[in-house]
Amino acid sequence: MLHLKLETDPRWVTIVESNLEEILTDHAWCEQKAATNAITIITLNNEHEELVTELIKLAQEELEHFQMVHDIIKERGYTLGRERKDHYVNQLFKFTREGGNKTRTEAMVDRLLFSAMIEARSCERFKLLSERIKDEKLSKFYRELMISEAGHYTTFLGFARKYGKDLDVEKRWQDLVAFEGKIIKGYGKQETIHG
Repeated sequence: MLHLKLETDPRWVTIVESNLEEILTDHAWCEQKAATNAITIITLNNEHEELVTELIKLAQEELEHFQMVHDIIKERGYTLGRERKDHYVNQLFKFTREGGNKTRTEAMVDRLLFSAMIEARSCERFKLLSERIKDEKLSKFYRELMISEAGHYTTFLGFARKYGKDLDVEKRWQDLVAFEGKIIKGYGKQETIHG
């Protein structure tokens, strides 16, 4: 369903378990960035009423996830650390900047596809955590978030197809899937959601 070229090595979960405070901090900031991304898409494409309506809901859900992760951090006596750079997302973003002189529609479709890809990879990582992490509470938590991320993935992909109907969205999506498949090979070695 997610169309990813490469699955995360299950040994990544062992790395995550070695520093739960770090993964939870990174995860919290990922949720905050996801909310900000949805708001940015709204700001840049406010003429699309359905998109605005759905992404307001999505942004609110992402902020709820941020709060949920923050609550777990507090419950465990951890501290929400400083925001981390997400090197995976920054590298993935390079794909959306390829080929300047884009129309507004092309730029919007690329941003939607970029967002769908991040949600797909997060969903895949949350699934792996839900299946392999020894902490039962976190296992259940990540299972619930996996379902949510899958919904966000389909929302972004659906809007890209809807608003890009005059573009070859499927080719652009396949190009992004291939690009992500190459860069993800360098990740899965840190206690971060995408690292």
